[in-house]
Amino acid sequence: MAQRRLPRWSELRELARPRGPAGDTTGRRLARAADIGDLRELARRRAPRAVFDYTDGAAGAETSLRRSREAFQRVEFRPSVLRDVSVVDPSTVLLGRRSALPLAFAPTGFTRLMHAEGETAVGRVAERVGIPHALSTMGTTTIEELAAAAPGVRRWFQLYLWRDREASAALVERAGAAGYEALVLTVDTPVAGSRLRDVRNGFTIPPALTARTVADAAVHPRWWFDLLTTEPLQFASLRSWGGTVAELADRVFEPAATLDDVRALRGTWPGALVVKGVQTAEDARAVVDAGADAVVVSNHGGRQLDRAPTPLEELPAVVRAVGDRAEVYLDGGILDGADVVAAVALGARGCLVGRAYLYGLMAGGERGVQRAADILAREITRTLQLLGVTSIAELTPDRVRLRP
Repeated sequence: MAQRRLPRWSELRELARPRGPAGDTTGRRLARAADIGDLRELARRRAPRAVFDYTDGAAGAETSLRRSREAFQRVEFRPSVLRDVSVVDPSTVLLGRRSALPLAFAPTGFTRLMHAEGETAVGRVAERVGIPHALSTMGTTTIEELAAAAPGVRRWFQLYLWRDREASAALVERAGAAGYEALVLTVDTPVAGSRLRDVRNGFTIPPALTARTVADAAVHPRWWFDLLTTEPLQFASLRSWGGTVAELADRVFEPAATLDDVRALRGTWPGALVVKGVQTAEDARAVVDAGADAVVVSNHGGRQLDRAPTPLEELPAVVRAVGDRAEVYLDGGILDGADVVAAVALGARGCLVGRAYLYGLMAGGERGVQRAADILAREITRTLQLLGVTSIAELTPDRVRLRP
């Protein structure tokens, strides 16, 4: 039987762990987030339901979104042991320039909806981390405002082709004048996807004051306080808006876009041209033939065509088709640094992440985005070490396989 005794104060003092500044509740909350899933849960609690669902949801029955995550769960790594991994370098080259990590912050629409700091917070974090950030045509910060807020960040501008071609051309011209290095043309949005969570929540842009939203304000007072006491929430690149997301997209987007539009952009845009939304090897060849410098294998995070091809599963075929002529990126389903490592091992030059940093933004503004970036960076580095490799260049297809 164990002998009992009273603990000494010196022993108790060793066990004490200060919780940090008493007033820094955001810092304590974010520090407890061990992975992106924890940030997602914080975001779910802090943002109104319609806002969280707008970010978290996808089209139709959300089969594409679910399959993207399931594909990463099928990844099996093949590590090498007894390698010196005391120092690893997770950096790579994206579009001809060094990136501290093999990832970029993806373009996301209406970002100030998630937190009042919006795209400027995302850009500042990308600047500190040393990775690119793509500003969306449907963003809530102007091309020039982002350049001023994060002058050192590698700025990419994501373009939707509008019915109003002159307006689209004007955005491209402004991006060039503001020092954006790449144009990311999204091609999987001829019309809006059927996002049923938004329909069921009665979600509109901007959020309407209804009985439901007024009731929601009672349980999310901070979000509503930020909304009502900062600059009006509006699209930075649209002259008019209103209604549901689907109604807005169908009114603005160009369903008649063709490969000729890619060729036309290639003829006028002097920087790198990235085509996002490619889902087959055949389409990848076509857009590279039309002048694309890079393609993003993406089903729009499952938010457009439900039951579309799963990006990770399509990636090897796209790399075989165009990898010797263009950079290939992966977008969709990435919630862990190990996901990034797996995609790069299967041939991607890098990955675009969207939901991961948006969860952080909802959870804690710029500090939440920083927490998301820190989590992903830590997971990428640790995965490299556990694989027995010291650099991104050592990630080859023999390091990973997809289980049946």
